[in-house]
Amino acid sequence: MSFKKSILNSASEDRLEKLIASRLEEGADKELIDKRIWDLFGEEWCVMATDLSGFSRHVAKFGIIHFLQTIYESERLLIPIIESHDGILLKKEGDSFLVIFRNVSKALDASLEMQRVLEVYNRDKADEEKVLLCVGLGYGKMLRIGDEDVFGAEVNAASKLGEDTARAAEILATEEVVKLCTDINGISFEEITEIPPGAQKAYRIKISK
Repeated sequence: MSFKKSILNSASEDRLEKLIASRLEEGADKELIDKRIWDLFGEEWCVMATDLSGFSRHVAKFGIIHFLQTIYESERLLIPIIESHDGILLKKEGDSFLVIFRNVSKALDASLEMQRVLEVYNRDKADEEKVLLCVGLGYGKMLRIGDEDVFGAEVNAASKLGEDTARAAEILATEEVVKLCTDINGISFEEITEIPPGAQKAYRIKISK
């Protein structure tokens, strides 16, 4: 982390902690404090949460070296795609990414390209060597704290879709994402029954034949 980035994140975190602390004081005007927090940190983003299918099972079966190899390959293949679509990678935790995009269409295009690249990569690989990606997308107003984290209903929904609901090679999205992507050629949206907390509806992104 650069010195400049460290200062910015520390300043944001310090300000948020002080406001949260004041919210806990007896007689605090929570509505006013909440408004101040949203005024300071509220931003609209498209958030992408990813996970690798079958990862824990393969780690248990093939060991820690296999774990490191899979992580390395997923980062080597996917991070350049995220960057080329103007995504900001906020966090890498194990086999998961948390990424934000200003542009919803770029987030969806990045998701589609990530899956296409992995489809080609996996063709001649043994099952245990394949990188199988699950993606969840959400869009809306959220609290962004420096370049470290984001919080909000759509963040929670995207994380649930990407980490728990999506199967290998799937892209799932909340209704708020789909509303802004209906004019993209070559894809369609299939409503799913597994609606994550924080979302009204959720959809599977399908490539039109």
